[in-house]
Amino acid sequence: MPRAKTGVVRRRKHKKILKLAKGFWGLRSKTVRKARETLFSGAMRSFNDRREKKNEYRKLWIVRINAAVRQHGMSYSVFMGGLKKAGIEIDRKLLADLAVREPEAFAQLVAKAKGA
Repeated sequence: MPRAKTGVVRRRKHKKILKLAKGFWGLRSKTVRKARETLFSGAMRSFNDRREKKNEYRKLWIVRINAAVRQHGMSYSVFMGGLKKAGIEIDRKLLADLAVREPEAFAQLVAKAKGA
């Protein structure tokens, strides 16, 4: 029985990795080992950052709500507490959108939160 080597299979795998690493800097696009390490770390970062993106959007919404509420003489925490007491359940994404696009409607929400 002839000796089987992994020449063709290994070359295909290496070509696939190097094709994905095209455009990387230096040895990261030339050598298989460096390319594989870079691709792996890139995949990890993109996985983690897809989750981190949600936190960043929430922070942005909170900043926008806080800025809009301070124009009406309240703080963010007092406003959110007032909304909760008033029984108004609107998420931060919608509140931030209202603050930017519909200031009159947002002012009504602030008045209800002050009343509660």
